[in-house]
Amino acid sequence: MNITALAEALDAAAREGRPLPGGGSGLKDTGEAYAVQDALVALRLARGERLTGFKLGFTSAAKMRQMGVSDLIHGRLTDRMEIPDGGRFDVSGLIHPRVEPEVAFLLGGTLRPGGDPMAAVAAVAPALEVIDSRYDGFRFSLAEVIADNTSAAGYAVGAWTDPGDLGDLGDRGVLLELDGRTAETGSTAAILGRPLRALAAAARLAGALEPGTVILAGAATAAVPLPPGTHVRATVAGLGSVGFTTGEGA
Repeated sequence: MNITALAEALDAAAREGRPLPGGGSGLKDTGEAYAVQDALVALRLARGERLTGFKLGFTSAAKMRQMGVSDLIHGRLTDRMEIPDGGRFDVSGLIHPRVEPEVAFLLGGTLRPGGDPMAAVAAVAPALEVIDSRYDGFRFSLAEVIADNTSAAGYAVGAWTDPGDLGDLGDRGVLLELDGRTAETGSTAAILGRPLRALAAAARLAGALEPGTVILAGAATAAVPLPPGTHVRATVAGLGSVGFTTGEGA
């Protein structure tokens, strides 16, 4: 397996909107897959992007069973992926964009394995993540989606809230709307039973995450297609809402 070659191919697919065939990467295991992801993110950083966050995938037990895995996967976020709340996001160069509602945490201290996760959290907010697999037809193996930085394409975060009075954030209603119409409904309980568990998982997987890092805890509903000219909004009970409009040249 040529780690660098696959990272460069995935990078070109994302920049050119040209999908790769899934299932033929030759990746043997998740160790190789994360090595490709590291090389892929390094290409972005070399072009001047800056790391801003850490995202978790497969935080739903049903999704883990579907993929035949027993642990979460993770990826990285950069400043070029940031979408302003209430702003516009250009999807014209994406391959097959989808969007899902999430809960975001902002670290005020260093998050380390074995520590009290909430002690490191400065704020919590509703969030939206745009995913866009770089594999044709959104078909890929577990190793391939890891190598592709877990399909990360963009993210928007709503107003930050002090976490002090929010409890464990379990079983809060979640609404995803497209152009004012309900697209998905769900609960924060879909995120590992309660989103706070995602913090401990992030610390275990990353080793340590520094202050200022945004953590996307995982999807609260299924992802839905995100066409151009669409206003998307996610609302999390007790946290508020976040939204943006898609378009070309946004």
